[in-house]
Amino acid sequence: MKIYVCVKHVPDTAAKIRILGQNRIDEKITFIINPYDENAIEEATRLKKQVGDAEVIAVTLGKETAESTLRSALAMGADRGILIKTVAYCDSIVTARALKAVIESDGKPDIIFTGKESIDSEGFKTMYRLAAGFGMPVVSNVAAFSWAQGKITVECEVEAGARKVIEIQQPCVIGAGKSLNKPSYPTLPDIMKARKKEVTYIELASLDLGKPDSRIEILGLKPAVEKRKAIELKGSPEEVAEEIARILHEEAKVIP
Repeated sequence: MKIYVCVKHVPDTAAKIRILGQNRIDEKITFIINPYDENAIEEATRLKKQVGDAEVIAVTLGKETAESTLRSALAMGADRGILIKTVAYCDSIVTARALKAVIESDGKPDIIFTGKESIDSEGFKTMYRLAAGFGMPVVSNVAAFSWAQGKITVECEVEAGARKVIEIQQPCVIGAGKSLNKPSYPTLPDIMKARKKEVTYIELASLDLGKPDSRIEILGLKPAVEKRKAIELKGSPEEVAEEIARILHEEAKVIP
């Protein structure tokens, strides 16, 4: 079985982002593997142990520095990695086409794992475009996963804490949610072994992706400005409750 995991090189959430010019950030900060992709890798390695005869391949698109994210995936249990190199910004259309082209040329995928979203752009589209390109079924925000002889059963989290149970056949694309598992973070020996694992480099420009009919362009970036203000409510519990209800109804307009 060939199990592919699509991972992304993203800024650390604890990093202080500084905007340069109109539409780019200062990249002299710490980058990490997208947190949801850690859940994807964990589930892929668990499936490999269950199946036995399987290989886990981590794939990413980005600059040469994205190799560190691939090495993180390798330390977590992936067998080898593929880096699609580019310095250009790639939207979900180009990203999905590049991932499909590379995965298709590498081997026949049985299952493709991704995170349910990336924490930088939060586009939620790449996994669906990738699945559409392959003609595969896709499920996202997966909180439970089981495999039995090619039959896959998942539980997907939906609104209000509810879950829906879905049965699909492989090959398919699985978007991992945070509730899916608890990633097993690598030990020092795992990290040392990951340095010797194979990473293949492919230039994005070498792929025959064709020109998409549409594209997404970042026109500008602005820092998020918090406009919240604290309000102290005084009085009896009943008076405070009434005031909260009034604020939610008249000001916030979140209740009728």
